[in-house]
Amino acid sequence: MISPSHLREIARARLKDSEVLYTNGRYDGAVYLCGYAVEVALKARICKTLKWTEFPPKGSGDYRSFKVHDLAILLKFTGLEAKIKTKFFSDWSIVELWSSESRYNPVGTASPADAQNMIDSTRNLLKAVLL
Repeated sequence: MISPSHLREIARARLKDSEVLYTNGRYDGAVYLCGYAVEVALKARICKTLKWTEFPPKGSGDYRSFKVHDLAILLKFTGLEAKIKTKFFSDWSIVELWSSESRYNPVGTASPADAQNMIDSTRNLLKAVLL
């Protein structure tokens, strides 16, 4: 299992990775990694909300609901859904379209503008979620 601080570190690292990919014209990869940055940040926030010291916690509980890549589901568990969907509506509207299945999108699916918007929205959401 992984600590919340490690999850926060990973989320920030994936955002930086996406910026490097963007700078080098790898827009699909930049968008893809942004989605994972948000996913991991949401999981870190879930730990804070539920007072978990690791994700998922050890024990006999059934934590399958938390082991998903669906950003909308994870957002519900953070306790921040209302805040994110109001104060960060435009950012969330961009990021929520991400799916782990986008790894199968044809090369060239994301434009430079798509990638820049995703990076900007991811940066804003990480600031809000990782307080």
